[in-house]
Amino acid sequence: MSESHAFDVVIIGGGHNGLVCAAYLGAAGLRVAVLERRDVVGGAAVTEEFVPGFRNSVAAYTVSLLNPKVIRDLELAEHGLRIVERRISNFLPLGDAGYLKVGGGRTAEEVAKFSPRDAARLDAYAERLDAIADVLRDLVLETPPNVTDRGWLAALPQMLSGARVGKRFSRLTMPLRRELLDLFVKSAGDYLDGWFESAPIKAAYGFDGIVGNYASPYAGGSAYVLLHHVFGEVNGKKGVWGHAIGGMGSITQAMARAAERRGVVIRLGQAVREVRIADGRAVGVVTATGEEIRAGCVVSNLNPKLLFGSMIDPNALDPDFRARIERWRCGSGTFRMNVALAELPDFTALPGRDCAEHHTAGIIMAPSLAYMDQAYLDAKADGWSKRPIVEMLIPSTLDDTLAPPGRHVASLFCQHVAPVLPDGASWDDRREQVADVMIDLVNSYAPNFKQAVLGRQILSPLDLERTFGLVGGDIFHGALSLDQLFSARPMLGHADYRGPVRGLYLCGSGTHPGGGVTGAPGHNAAREILADFRRGRLKRR
Repeated sequence: MSESHAFDVVIIGGGHNGLVCAAYLGAAGLRVAVLERRDVVGGAAVTEEFVPGFRNSVAAYTVSLLNPKVIRDLELAEHGLRIVERRISNFLPLGDAGYLKVGGGRTAEEVAKFSPRDAARLDAYAERLDAIADVLRDLVLETPPNVTDRGWLAALPQMLSGARVGKRFSRLTMPLRRELLDLFVKSAGDYLDGWFESAPIKAAYGFDGIVGNYASPYAGGSAYVLLHHVFGEVNGKKGVWGHAIGGMGSITQAMARAAERRGVVIRLGQAVREVRIADGRAVGVVTATGEEIRAGCVVSNLNPKLLFGSMIDPNALDPDFRARIERWRCGSGTFRMNVALAELPDFTALPGRDCAEHHTAGIIMAPSLAYMDQAYLDAKADGWSKRPIVEMLIPSTLDDTLAPPGRHVASLFCQHVAPVLPDGASWDDRREQVADVMIDLVNSYAPNFKQAVLGRQILSPLDLERTFGLVGGDIFHGALSLDQLFSARPMLGHADYRGPVRGLYLCGSGTHPGGGVTGAPGHNAAREILADFRRGRLKRR
């Protein structure tokens, strides 16, 4: 084993949160190294050529949750980041029933085609959701109150933190507090059924409740997943979704440039095999090649289950912690595809192959909550649904850098598939078959789609795990359920980004506020790490 020179901080994983954390620490003058297993930074937020001449955001695929403070602090626009908005938010082709467009100032008019009552309730629904989202949005960049059993001196700061959180919630009226409780414990289906009567608008909004969530829209807690997706904004406009010119990789490339300008060392092709523990403290890492890199502290951007399950000596962990992290729930039922197209899809519900506003939208192919519920039940029984849920984005309609002239690229974000197939079947043996099911589903809405496919890239849950470290294909690094949120993410007693071993920190989506390309966990972890350096709990090397 060889030993390299030491750093103040070594970060495992060059995904977006690792880069954000590194940039903040580097700006404070710390000597920081980021170790990335792949030959490109970005984790799941990368842009790659998947068919000759065609590039796309191959995993994470759309922008909204990226925190404005992170964008400002890291000066990402100066490093090349540019985000454009979709012309409308969503398009739902409904076959013989027509279609629904959401956004662009025409949602009420569109919904009125199906239910004048629902159209009249849209503003009240949005106002309720926005008021709650604003309060929770304030908590995104906060460290959650951390439950501790180390006596009242250690508990006092956490009590004060809890009081500050309570003060934020006290701003809500009693009806809004009741609504907040509904959103945390109810299903997305039950919540939306209480607001609306027509299937299309419930499907449009309910899709956010099953994104990355291997569950029925009528599963308890799925309403929070819906809420999680309305926290975002694009170019100062709340709740808007957009596209980063050059794909999601342009975000992480800008972050990498920001980190390097602040003195951060980024090393690619550097898989970490082990976190070194000495005298009860994390003191560095050992790479797959046997190189030992010493550090004042170690920061993990990995799924907690991956970190604690394979990189840390089990004897260094408390038995209860070890048992609970083994039960950390992962697996989001996601099947991801990238497709090169000869032409744009020509939808039966809204014909035309020339680029129109609905081609720039998130195209949701799932006409009702009942359809989504059945898709989950089928996947649970058989491994995948024969009538799956597909959201398609065609980013080349907004960004001509991704495909040759006259051609297009499409992202297919497919739900539901089982993270682990039943009866011991392997995704390696089923991926092509299931990809055909997804293509056929799109083709049933746009009959020219299948013949327009020039090439495709398939990422099953197993592929997502192997390539990006998304355990069970989980895009959130752990389910967004009440027992895995806020002060319980990843576990009670460790919500403050500090691990169970001294000198070990977590900065990934397995910490508050959870998944999505937000940068918030990286931002928050950096703040806690810097506080520990100031207090003398960590020493510079």
